[in-house]
Amino acid sequence: MNFILELLLLISTALNYLATLISPRHDLHDRHEDLTFIIRQDYRPPNQVYDAAERYLPTINLINPSTRTIQVSKTQRQETVKLAMESGEQVPDTFEDINLNWRYVVETFRDGSVEHRFELTFQKKHKEKVMSSYLPYVVGRAEAIKKEEKILKLSNLTNSSVDLEHPATFETIAMEPDLKIKIMKDLDRFVARREFYKKVGKAWKRGYLLYGPPGTGKSSLIAAMANHLKFDVFDLELASIRSDSHLKSVVLSTTNRSILVIEDIDCSVHSKDNRFTLSGLLNFMDGLWSSCGDERVIVFTTNHKDRLDPVLLRPGRMDVHIHMSYCTPSAFRILASNYLGIQDFDSHRLKGEIVGLLESTKVTPADICEDFLKENDDDVDVDDDDVDAALERVVKFLKLRKLEGANNVDETETQEEEKAGNGPESE
Repeated sequence: MNFILELLLLISTALNYLATLISPRHDLHDRHEDLTFIIRQDYRPPNQVYDAAERYLPTINLINPSTRTIQVSKTQRQETVKLAMESGEQVPDTFEDINLNWRYVVETFRDGSVEHRFELTFQKKHKEKVMSSYLPYVVGRAEAIKKEEKILKLSNLTNSSVDLEHPATFETIAMEPDLKIKIMKDLDRFVARREFYKKVGKAWKRGYLLYGPPGTGKSSLIAAMANHLKFDVFDLELASIRSDSHLKSVVLSTTNRSILVIEDIDCSVHSKDNRFTLSGLLNFMDGLWSSCGDERVIVFTTNHKDRLDPVLLRPGRMDVHIHMSYCTPSAFRILASNYLGIQDFDSHRLKGEIVGLLESTKVTPADICEDFLKENDDDVDVDDDDVDAALERVVKFLKLRKLEGANNVDETETQEEEKAGNGPESE
């Protein structure tokens, strides 16, 4: 039996070798002028070039005239099938007029060990350019592909995580267009300034404060930021922190390229049940602990910015303050497009009335979404009659909310007048 296995191994090795002799080399005529880089798969530590080639090669001319077999796979979350090279197959590539040939080899040795490797062949005279330009290009492209394909994770203090499948993007969230552009530009500028942060000696992090009433889209904005950056999200529940040292260990357990979220920071800091100190929190924000990791975004949320200690608000801790407002006409246009498919709200006969009501009524985007969902639970296309009916219901809803707001104001004023009138008598 062993003899048969050894014979099969010998035949397989011989066939692989013959394939390298007879297969085309993408215009590499003189083999004496060729140079081949052997790029083996390693695990401790991983071979970055091998991993990069594995991601990069399926994006180029993977199926070519010399291709005989190819791997095809697809997971539930992938939108398209994924291709990969089989052992012995070759892929040509061109970089700045340099012709290169990639070959994938899986070799089994007599001791049962298996080696996976890529063989990169090119003319010797291009060695310096391949090393200094082409291979860094492959690694860079692979990083970009990895970022695009990344499945985001949402984690908590117990290190348990789930896939973050929140659909929010900067295109779909209901915010003022100028504010969305400002946030995206700030995020892009942050991730592009690694060398700047290193040069000035600052931790590579950025702090955001999202403040405003409940239902104004703070959680959706965090999800949109994560989807835009392809960053994982860590939910730091301060109420579960046992001490400053526990906070430190939690921070150290988070990964680079992540968003650390502290919701309702005003409630967490002022709670009598806190088991961490303000000093410990400040160290997490901009002290030595904050430098334990790279490319991090820290997002704080609050419904009451005025309740926060001023020491928390300064630049370096909360660099960007973003007011999440009640629903504006611009935000309503986005919601109407998302939920009702209305692409030209400005030409609708109810546009003026709805805009006027929005400008004089405190209603959140979440309130509008809930109203739309009540009438669109079937997830079917909405025709013009349905759109008119939906917008008429929105008008009724806004009028009712405006009336409720006016009544609340009247009740508050009456209570204040009664209190003022009873004041002298109580003395």
